[in-house]
Amino acid sequence: MLHYAVIFFIIALIAAVLGFGGIAAGAASIAKILFFIFLVLAVLSLLSGALRKK
Repeated sequence: MLHYAVIFFIIALIAAVLGFGGIAAGAASIAKILFFIFLVLAVLSLLSGALRKK
């Protein structure tokens, strides 16, 4: 999941440098959403792992 967020972030950077504002904004939005989904899943995984060891 984090891998896809980084890919979309790189696409957004390249599109911004080349002057494609709409594509850059769309790719940045997708990257942000994927990053937050990754964070939520990572926290849930850590919590479930901590609760399982007890």
